Amino acid sequence: MAADGADTVTAGDPLIELRDVNKHYGTLHVLRDIDLTVGRGEVVVVIGPSGSGKSTLCRAINRLETIESGTITVDGKPLPEEGRALARLRADVGMVFQSFNLFAHKTVLENVSLAPVKVRGRKKEDAERRARELLDRVGLAAQAPKYPAQLSGGQQQRVAIARALAMDPKVMLFDEPTSALDPEMINEVLEVMRRLARDGMTMVVVTHEMGFARSAANRVVFMDGGRILEDRAPEAFFTAPESDRAKDFLSKILKH
Repeated sequence: MAADGADTVTAGDPLIELRDVNKHYGTLHVLRDIDLTVGRGEVVVVIGPSGSGKSTLCRAINRLETIESGTITVDGKPLPEEGRALARLRADVGMVFQSFNLFAHKTVLENVSLAPVKVRGRKKEDAERRARELLDRVGLAAQAPKYPAQLSGGQQQRVAIARALAMDPKVMLFDEPTSALDPEMINEVLEVMRRLARDGMTMVVVTHEMGFARSAANRVVFMDGGRILEDRAPEAFFTAPESDRAKDFLSKILKH
């Protein structure tokens, strides 16, 4: 979805499409006429001030938030209302949250291998073999027998990423995945995300990490007041934002 101009990036085969999406919480209009397309293999980073609608947008894509009007399609299919079709959609759309949501009473290996067995119907040994591969991929092969409480926050978040990947999703959604982490742990999680981006995973990332947005994104989407104000290539956005709101936001955030 690219406007005219050399600094925009055109998505390939669309994987996610939002058209004229609106959402209210009571009188608060949190998503206003949202149009967004994410191409297969694209990394779209959503930034903006608190309360701008970023997380709601992210959560609407796998129907953790319902919308009042407009359409959202994933891989050409509209979001299902409920039931098995919705469970299948959520298997195809991996989600990583601020909080890790790991099962405290299960080992790291069990946390990663459980859903493929329960939802995808995989054999336990196949799911565990795949889980070990993914733990290795996120740098945690040695932690497989441990419990979440024995891991640092950064390690727990990397387990959460491996758990989402275990479902072989078509797209990964990240809702401020580093905001609950201590500063020294943030980079280990971002590095895993950068590797996923390099490997061609389609990703929608809500984050305050501007360095990640600049280095890993194909496009930066800037939101404020429930609207998308800019949707541009990272270098163009960071060096020459077009909206006054984005200029103001960047002037505050990039000074730190």
